[in-house]
Amino acid sequence: MITRYSRPDMRAIWSDENKLKIWLQIELLASEALVTEGVVPKKDFQKIKAGADQWFADLKGLVERQKELEKTLNHDVIGFTTAVAEKINDKASRWFHFGLTSSDVGDTALALQMKQSAEILIADVQQLLPIIAARAKEHQFTPGIGRSHGIHAEPTTFGLKLALMRDEFKRALERLVHIRETCAVGKISGAVGTSAHLSPEVEDFVCAKLGLRPAPIATQVVQRDIHAEFQMALALVGASIERWSVEFRHLQRTEVLEAEEPFTKGQKGSSAMPHKRNPITWERLTGLSRVLRGNALAALENVALWHERDISHSSVERIIFPDSCTLLDYMFSLLIRLMTGLQVYPENMKRNLGLSLGMWNSQTVLLALIKKGLTREAAYELVQRAAMKTWEVKHAGRDDANFVEVLKADPEVSKHFAKGELEKLCSLDFHFKEVKNRFKKLGIS
Repeated sequence: MITRYSRPDMRAIWSDENKLKIWLQIELLASEALVTEGVVPKKDFQKIKAGADQWFADLKGLVERQKELEKTLNHDVIGFTTAVAEKINDKASRWFHFGLTSSDVGDTALALQMKQSAEILIADVQQLLPIIAARAKEHQFTPGIGRSHGIHAEPTTFGLKLALMRDEFKRALERLVHIRETCAVGKISGAVGTSAHLSPEVEDFVCAKLGLRPAPIATQVVQRDIHAEFQMALALVGASIERWSVEFRHLQRTEVLEAEEPFTKGQKGSSAMPHKRNPITWERLTGLSRVLRGNALAALENVALWHERDISHSSVERIIFPDSCTLLDYMFSLLIRLMTGLQVYPENMKRNLGLSLGMWNSQTVLLALIKKGLTREAAYELVQRAAMKTWEVKHAGRDDANFVEVLKADPEVSKHFAKGELEKLCSLDFHFKEVKNRFKKLGIS
């Protein structure tokens, strides 16, 4: 069983309770800044804070009241400000939301939610990376066939395959760290971003207290290329998960079976066929990555708004942001479980390596012949001829098909090699001589 690190639940970040909590924080910070500027009397701010504190203690109640008011008002932020004004229950409530527009509150809150979500996703990758590294080290020299176009190419090791996976998710970590900073942009600059009713100092104060930076310039909203970049980063990380899901799905095919996702006690693979052990979790990850890409496309559509703002983006964002963040967090929980419990079958890798009858040495022999003075064209013809003959022997059903032996039996090839030289060239050691250095360069030890 995977032990999850201690951190906030992703769903809680996108809950109505957390959203309205952040809205309250923004409003109070703005009022506090206005006290400093001499606009809001200090005694009135204390009444505002007292009313807000009642809702801080009952966020569920605030959500319920806000939604009840919204049914009539048909405006979520006005429903919120009205609910808070009810708790303030004093003339001091006139200063609540003073000089702000709805998007000052909504966009700044969304930025904080994106940042909070990115921190969870960063923690996800940080948990995943050492798991992959440990499995890579475990199989550093476990030989297997590399495939290009799905066809046997040259030998690799399962450890190198996993080291490549770790390197890709290190880039995923970098993307998430970058996007955490990119999305952390708030704005308290008014209805069209001119700061006509609130000074830039109010914006600076609010954003600094929330750990955000103020947008250098905005309209009524923070520009949506930022939000699209956030969604695209999540989609790209999801694409990396899909890339490895497809890899391991192929490796689990019956005729390959070099690796297999965990099949737990009591699990059933098929309603019709009791023997089945399907790569269902890898398939689930493959499918869910498509949802992330779809949401990223929707975010791109949100970039083009009318003039200083329209509301076409809002309905989309209420779906895609909680959706994508929660989804990617869930996908990481699955990936961590899969990589921890991945079943690896070195004997099957060895068997599959033998299926191409040693022909994975073809480039090695080709280059050796070139070094001995043959033209590339002449060397290629000799090696390809030996390979085709090896296949013919294999397809004839004979058990003595062996690429190296065919090469040795060809006088036009064998005359270029001393006794035992071809065997030495055509070895796994030749292919794996740089594996340790590669691991060292990647920092896997």
